[in-house]
Amino acid sequence: MDIDTIAAIATAPGEAGIGIVRISGKNAIDIGNKIFRSKRVKSLKECEERKLNYGYAIDPKNEKKIDEVLVVYMKGPNTYTKEDIVEINCHGGMVPVRRILEVVLENGARIAEKGEFTKRAFLNGRIDLAQAEAIMDLISAKTDSSFDVSLNQLEGSLSREVSDMRNTLLAMLAHIEASIDFPEHDVEEITYGELESQGEEVLEKINKLLDTVYTGRILREGIKTIILGKPNVGKSSLMNAILRENRAIVTDIPGTTRDIIEEYINIKGVPLKLVDTAGIRETEDLVEKIGVDKAKGILNESDLAIAVFDTSRELEKEDLEIIELIKDKKSIILLNKTDLPIKISEDEINKLLPNKKIINTSMIKGKGLDILEETLKDMFLSSEIQIKDNTIVTNVRHRNQLLKSKENIQEALESIRIGLPIDCVEVDVKNCWENLGEITGDTVGEDIIDKIFANFCIGK
Repeated sequence: MDIDTIAAIATAPGEAGIGIVRISGKNAIDIGNKIFRSKRVKSLKECEERKLNYGYAIDPKNEKKIDEVLVVYMKGPNTYTKEDIVEINCHGGMVPVRRILEVVLENGARIAEKGEFTKRAFLNGRIDLAQAEAIMDLISAKTDSSFDVSLNQLEGSLSREVSDMRNTLLAMLAHIEASIDFPEHDVEEITYGELESQGEEVLEKINKLLDTVYTGRILREGIKTIILGKPNVGKSSLMNAILRENRAIVTDIPGTTRDIIEEYINIKGVPLKLVDTAGIRETEDLVEKIGVDKAKGILNESDLAIAVFDTSRELEKEDLEIIELIKDKKSIILLNKTDLPIKISEDEINKLLPNKKIINTSMIKGKGLDILEETLKDMFLSSEIQIKDNTIVTNVRHRNQLLKSKENIQEALESIRIGLPIDCVEVDVKNCWENLGEITGDTVGEDIIDKIFANFCIGK
């Protein structure tokens, strides 16, 4: 990697005020010199480091100007990748950045692979693997809360927790080695007591992190929320009202929504993956029937169901089917169309769906939406999350490694308590130490590293 100099467009495609081409590697400054021209200086090396320099990007073959630019160079190791970096700021848009990148590649760089800038930062020791993954989470954050959690991890909160546990496990391994190497000394009983105490400390810390996984998944992926109801009860109107836009088609004709409509929305800091579905009913229409079947399938995968009932009509067969589908599901009941004469009472729904939150709404009048939003927040973030003070596990890979580590330390503790030979304990303690190390990348294999960075964008 220290042989190649890499380059990529670091800004999103499309029209914008600024576009950035990033170059990293030992030849980055030389390549920058070849294509940068300024009236003030003859060479980029004459410019002050880490300050923007005005000039033009040119094609060295014919000295033709490509674009008006601002160029900055940064000497390693005090850079993102710990290598020399040049960033060329040009006018935003597909043509300028593409032309500049082409000239950079013609003059000694190669196109970066997905996530290769961050991968170099990891391999060169600037960040660990958990921090590298936090960078991608920052980019894809959908709410302020998920952004704050990712920033906290980028600053090393999870890495410190893992490091503390691994240090404790290392101390346990040292006790075990001493007991094995000096069997003539009667230290085994003392060693077992210390190992049990240290193992319980590690187990407690792992459990504390695992307790945050559910909240972490909600912040990272959003609450998968399905809107359910028979045709023409106001599901699509609810979707549009929550989104504050006409995303779904609304008509008086039953069965208008036939396919699944998905949208992300941030409600009071809680990300929702909102799914509007076809109305639940018996139908001979093949396309509509497929939509109904898909709705039932999505219900099983969802975190929450918002069931909508039309209070201007008495309960029908389809309503009772929906009640049966959601009775064991975390759900909110909306009694809609309360601006019309009411034929369904709260008491009636309460008897069929006890202990469910019931909200009276009118999509036409905008009634009940504020209560719905507060309810959604309270259901999933009932206790205020202190993002700055706590480490929250948001990554599935981290969760899996913590579960493996928990199993390892539990087996070690069980071996200690039933008095198995100490070398049996050593195997489980070492496995726990290695599994935790995979979170930060200390013991991770190259295949896992490649897989993680393959999910990044090219310019990062």
